[in-house]
Amino acid sequence: MINELDLLVRGGRLVTPDGIVEAELAVLEGRVVKIAPRVEEPAATVLEADGRYVFPGLIDAHVHFNEPGRAEWEGLASGSAALATGGGTMFFDMPLNSEPPVLDAAALREKRRLAEELSCVDFALWGGLTPLNLDKLAALRDAGAIGLKAFMSNSGIASFPHVDTKTLREGMKRAAKLGLIVAVHAEDDALAAKFTAVQKAKGKADAAAWLASRPVEVELEAIRTATELAGETGCALHIVHVSSPEGVALVETARDQRIDVTAETCPHYLLLNDKDVAKIGAAAKCAPPIRDEKRRQALWADLRAGRIHTIGSDHSPAPMELKTSPDFFAIWGGIGGVQHGAQLLLSEIADTAEKDLPRFAALLARNVARRFRLDGCKGTLAVGQDADFSLIDFGRPQKIAADDLWTRHRISAYTGRPNRTRITDTYVRGHPVYAAGRLVNLPPPGKFLRPGAT
Repeated sequence: MINELDLLVRGGRLVTPDGIVEAELAVLEGRVVKIAPRVEEPAATVLEADGRYVFPGLIDAHVHFNEPGRAEWEGLASGSAALATGGGTMFFDMPLNSEPPVLDAAALREKRRLAEELSCVDFALWGGLTPLNLDKLAALRDAGAIGLKAFMSNSGIASFPHVDTKTLREGMKRAAKLGLIVAVHAEDDALAAKFTAVQKAKGKADAAAWLASRPVEVELEAIRTATELAGETGCALHIVHVSSPEGVALVETARDQRIDVTAETCPHYLLLNDKDVAKIGAAAKCAPPIRDEKRRQALWADLRAGRIHTIGSDHSPAPMELKTSPDFFAIWGGIGGVQHGAQLLLSEIADTAEKDLPRFAALLARNVARRFRLDGCKGTLAVGQDADFSLIDFGRPQKIAADDLWTRHRISAYTGRPNRTRITDTYVRGHPVYAAGRLVNLPPPGKFLRPGAT
């Protein structure tokens, strides 16, 4: 018998991967304890949803908050705040571009300490897989790494070298024995160098030359190698930021062969095309690069067909001085998407929200939690789960302005883009983190989770 609930969410439409239901959500001690058309128990706090969608807390498994070492690029406080304003309740921070990168247990523990102090949402931490730390993977697992991240091409960070085939094979063998998933940045280093040299030999240094230096084959060759090694070693594999339908098809072929592999894409590949890169400039530079319109549309078809498994922002901002150069190759690549990427995807389906929101509840929350073994507490609005959610509705399009950004640097590929999504509240474990346009009730601090958390 519950004497009093901590929180009752009333009058909302709960979004689940299986559909949308009009129901009330009861919360006690940070967990959902009841979902019913009407909850009779009294509550210390009643949140009136007023017909808005109650959307499961977005889990962004791919962010670069760059702390410690490069907090001036972003930071755990500003990055997690931006995520919360976009409906996010948990992030997985990548092992770079922090300095030192997370290549051993000591670096992971230090990043955990900082995040527990600074983050306003829950978090997990990636460890790195490089030629420098093959003997440190077990210690990373024991320290709670959510998985291991490897670059198959130059990462741009000297302290985080890329893996060759031999190193990746050995790392995957060890990861399989440790029960760790391996995520790869899938671009073939030799092909990237080859096509880059072609463009530089022509004296080309603009956005078009950058795009030409990373044709889709650079991605496809790396995906082929990674999936073959995953099949050989029995390692669970996650291909991050898949940018092309051809890449998705390779993942599907591998899955048909019973290889344990999943595909992540990012909002920018679904929202932008190569012509946008030319117009937007540095704020839209990323690797793999944004593709042509035909491929963008094909990615949407893959998403709707269930061939894409998760969506992550790959939020990777940098100061203005690193985003300004007449040489597009010299500009630091990375798109700041943690706040508006998912919002803009939902804006795209505003007119079909009743049909399409459940799909995005899976892509942005449930599937992420399942893949990374957090579904004992995260990913869905269900009894026994953490009470992580946001309140969403849709309105007239409003253009995104630089002043709307909560990130450290107000640089975005989405500035000026119309957005119909309105996120009014974000709750983490039943605590309000964002409401009425501001961060509220801080702390509670973010909580560190490791695979298998309940």
